[in-house]
Amino acid sequence: MIRLYMSMSLDGFVAGPDDRPGQELGRGGGRLFDWLDDRHGDGPSAQVYREALATGALISGRRTFELAGRWGGDHHDGVPSHVLTHHVDPADTPPGSARFFTDVTTAAEEARAAAGDRAVMVHGAGAAQALLAAGLLDEIELHVVPVLLGEGRRLFGATKAELELVRRLEDRDVLHLRYRVRAGARSGH
Repeated sequence: MIRLYMSMSLDGFVAGPDDRPGQELGRGGGRLFDWLDDRHGDGPSAQVYREALATGALISGRRTFELAGRWGGDHHDGVPSHVLTHHVDPADTPPGSARFFTDVTTAAEEARAAAGDRAVMVHGAGAAQALLAAGLLDEIELHVVPVLLGEGRRLFGATKAELELVRRLEDRDVLHLRYRVRAGARSGH
């Protein structure tokens, strides 16, 4: 199971404008993660957070990986990190269990194998779009925050897919929605 986990504004942005090192979530984008304040409680946000940390591997886009400071070499619990990139510089050795991939199918296959019977977590709009276009994304978990950012980095561009709502959890200032990507209803850009 390859599942995207992404916080998003109601108008479809995963980061505010001008996301860059030192302002990783863009202007106003930090608001998208306020729901994590409840991650150690007993409510729906804590449940979703525990599920995310129970994943057995990670697929990330290169931009997300870099903006997150390469997660210091460990996204969570030492799980293998598969980083999609357009180019691999042989002199650039990623930290910890991270590896670079230029082929989305290979990254997905190796992440599934590494995760075993656990889900694979996906981070980053670019990685999500590449996996969806290749027909490799099984589920989309959105943490929809009731804010309109107006501009910034969109989660999906021209990518199209048919989705089926499989879970809806509501918590303070967030709606956690999980969708299954319908097989045969996936299409590229």
